[in-house]
Amino acid sequence: MPEMDILCEHKPSPAKLDVLGVEDWPVWKKEPSRFPWTYGARETCYIVRGRFTVTPDGGQPHSFARGDLITFPAGMSCTWDITEAVEKHYTLD
Repeated sequence: MPEMDILCEHKPSPAKLDVLGVEDWPVWKKEPSRFPWTYGARETCYIVRGRFTVTPDGGQPHSFARGDLITFPAGMSCTWDITEAVEKHYTLD
């Protein structure tokens, strides 16, 4: 069984973001909405703006907002519930 933990670091240092190269990652934007999603690869993302909750299938909801650096595990199926339009930088492993 793959590890399905969502990892989140609130307000990582600018130096860490610089080392990761976050500014060079692609940008994804989405208006308030609710939709199912399955991660085909591990995704690391940095939230530039917005507010949303991700609920893994059969798991507890996790809420995120601006300044969060999040890693979603490959293979996780979940439901996204965006309450404030989201803009994020992301990279896939």
